[in-house]
Amino acid sequence: MLDKAIIQRTLRVPAGDGTAGDGTAVARQLDAALLDVGFSASRDLLEHVGTLAPGPAMDLAVTVVAAVRELVGDHVRHNAYFIGFPDDVPDTVEFWVDRLRAAVLAGGGTATDERLRAAVVSGGMNLLDLPGYGTYQHSYAELLAVHDALVGAAGDRLTLLRLGDTVEAEATRLYLTLAGSVTPPGEADLAILGELAVACADGPQPAEIPVRENRAVLNGIRLVLGRPLVGVDTTTDVLRLACQVSGGDAALTTPTRFRAFRRPERRMLLAALDQVVGANPSKLGDVVRYAERWKRLGERLHPHEYGQWPYAQQVFAVARGERRAPSLAGRAEAAIRAGAVGPAASVLSAAPGLLLRSADRLLRLAPAAERGTVVDAVTGALGSASGRVLLSLREHVENRSTPASARMYASRSRTSFVGPDRRPPLSADLVAELSALLDAEIAARLPALERRLLVDPAVLDVALPLSGRAAEGGFAVLPRGSRASVSGELLRFFTYWRQASRRTDYDLSVLLLDDEFHSAGQVSWTNYHHDGVVHSGDVTEAKNGATEFVDVPLTVRGRYVVPQVNIYAGESFDEVAESMFGYQTRAREQRGAPFDARTVQARSQLRGPGRVALPIVFARTARGWQAVWLHLYLRGTPSFNRVEDNTFGTADRVRALVERRYLTMAYLLDRWRTKTEVTMWDATLPDEPVTFVGIDAPEGLPDGSEVYTLDRLGELIPG
Repeated sequence: MLDKAIIQRTLRVPAGDGTAGDGTAVARQLDAALLDVGFSASRDLLEHVGTLAPGPAMDLAVTVVAAVRELVGDHVRHNAYFIGFPDDVPDTVEFWVDRLRAAVLAGGGTATDERLRAAVVSGGMNLLDLPGYGTYQHSYAELLAVHDALVGAAGDRLTLLRLGDTVEAEATRLYLTLAGSVTPPGEADLAILGELAVACADGPQPAEIPVRENRAVLNGIRLVLGRPLVGVDTTTDVLRLACQVSGGDAALTTPTRFRAFRRPERRMLLAALDQVVGANPSKLGDVVRYAERWKRLGERLHPHEYGQWPYAQQVFAVARGERRAPSLAGRAEAAIRAGAVGPAASVLSAAPGLLLRSADRLLRLAPAAERGTVVDAVTGALGSASGRVLLSLREHVENRSTPASARMYASRSRTSFVGPDRRPPLSADLVAELSALLDAEIAARLPALERRLLVDPAVLDVALPLSGRAAEGGFAVLPRGSRASVSGELLRFFTYWRQASRRTDYDLSVLLLDDEFHSAGQVSWTNYHHDGVVHSGDVTEAKNGATEFVDVPLTVRGRYVVPQVNIYAGESFDEVAESMFGYQTRAREQRGAPFDARTVQARSQLRGPGRVALPIVFARTARGWQAVWLHLYLRGTPSFNRVEDNTFGTADRVRALVERRYLTMAYLLDRWRTKTEVTMWDATLPDEPVTFVGIDAPEGLPDGSEVYTLDRLGELIPG
């Protein structure tokens, strides 16, 4: 399992350690199988497979192919409701009338217009009960039989797989990268980190673990193994750990039902609390924010039984309201309410990250006489805050010269709220001053590189990966706000889901918006055709998995194309056995089956709390069509969600995100220009080793080159 996770996360194949022999035939088969799903093996990888005996070579080849097929969504069968899709899809009303006619005929007699009208007027007709509606009327093999083979095109994806070190070395490398990351991981990376933490428990450990969710994962393993905890320096670290080992949310976004703890575990948790509070009693101020969770945890830890740790007992006394412990944020808020904004900034100086996250509000509220005090406090905090906080503030300042047309608040769970921007803008002078200070501090933290930077222009519009929670797991998935050029003549969206225990109906839909973000039409199960856009047909249950497609010709008249997945009935995105969204690009003459892995440009998981998923938007720009990643969920309703019912909510979020200026890799690379030579890659291989930054790296870079591709861009964020 580790082999597969490493391949999917890094596109590096751990070297096999089987018996040596002649595996050249297997290497040729592997090369052909990979090409069928849009991948190619590097020369080193094929040579390595060729040096293994046929048995070990085949085992390695099977692992590789299975991993990449799953990565792009080719591990399941993507059937379409209408067998000829995108051709032969009927008019929506015509199709429903045909199904209604079949229902009337099933009752005997003739299906005259009068009988059809009477059946509708009676109100006894349920769309889901119409014969053949919502369930496949043909097998996957029958679908393939009516479609010609895919014709290859220049725009088809070809992703390179490289040979790695041994699985142990690759696991250690990935473990140290994830555990020592300076940005919060997404759900997929947290799951991988948990697996690696077990496998690497006795190996090298990261010198620092900056992200507290990562500490919770690692300490969860150490708690179970009875080993000393690491990096616990706040009371909230202990709460995160308790949530993590209880199978809950270590980010504390949602409450956790705590499990029963063994006595040794209780002793470790209480001892850690006692040490934190004993060293700094002000840390008790963090308890009030999560008081209810601390009460529930106290019911499991029985702190009153452990008199040797009195400081730990104080934590639960604060949670119960028996002891006051004002937090730093509370003291600052009290000062602000009293009109003392400058003193509030001084209070927050003890927590540089919190101060910088509050900088905009403090600067807006500060009277002219206190504004200098706030600016001085902010300037003094720059050297102590994390690089991620500095970059977040820099992006925020970039968007504060004018009010936003719509202000969006996105949560860590990717739900969002949109409202009017009533904040007065910051002055141009203040924006320029803060930007210059932040630019200087960020540039100073970037390491000087020994080799020149060679940059693929395609990476310049990728938003800085400041949080893995602003993206889904999957293949070629970019952070929220990232832009990628789209080629080809046709976009094809697909969504696949497989229900776990009850009938589940997901509906893939497309909303078209004009230049002013007003509706320009939609395609869904209620409207199969619009302006050349075609829906593949409505599937209403997925015991064995189901797929819906939508084709969008890039001649469509809308300015913005917004695919969305609506839960009409059944299990949520977090409950289903499996769910995904992706898009393909094709030339019109390519034909082929509705799904072909070679044309898949990106595939993301669908795992979120809402009932409507908004993974991405496609925008027509002066530079052509671009994909802009959203990674958002709408709350929706418990059932019967439709694209017609969330048009305004979708449009508001698309507008807020499309118009926002995100910090991209271009910004970070520009800061490097003062330290090293930065050149754009023109598809020519360099003669000397370089530091290459891009979405993918070309084969044939000189030995000694350092490569930062999509899986490693987070490592470029300064600490």
